[in-house]
Amino acid sequence: MGEQLLRIGTTYLPVTNVDISSDWYVNKLGAELCFKDQDKAILNFANQSIFLVKSNENQSSNFYDIYGNERFSITFEVNGLKALEVIHKELQQSEIRVGYIEDRGHSGRNFVFYDLDGNKFDVWSELSPSFREKYVISNG
Repeated sequence: MGEQLLRIGTTYLPVTNVDISSDWYVNKLGAELCFKDQDKAILNFANQSIFLVKSNENQSSNFYDIYGNERFSITFEVNGLKALEVIHKELQQSEIRVGYIEDRGHSGRNFVFYDLDGNKFDVWSELSPSFREKYVISNG
């Protein structure tokens, strides 16, 4: 291939109510609403574009691995363990469904949280080196 795929620009998430979900992402997670109509909302969030797409009930971006474990399709990165702990506490205080902080046997720590439609997300305490370098971010 002569060119490379350079970045993921947009992630699409199924939601049952675009108005309620977009408000939730803006008010609970600090996303920026860029566009909204009856079928979709476009958010700027975590350095990418997130499309909330009106879908039927009981759909999510989650999937199950071969062992029957529900998995997430997105991991958000934060700058260090302290930042992870602060965000974990803030999400809990915002009455968001949040899992425990875990040691998964690799560097850093993680936890999961869910949006209103059950879309499962991961948060990892390790910021990727290329992102840290590009945006001149010191270790957390």
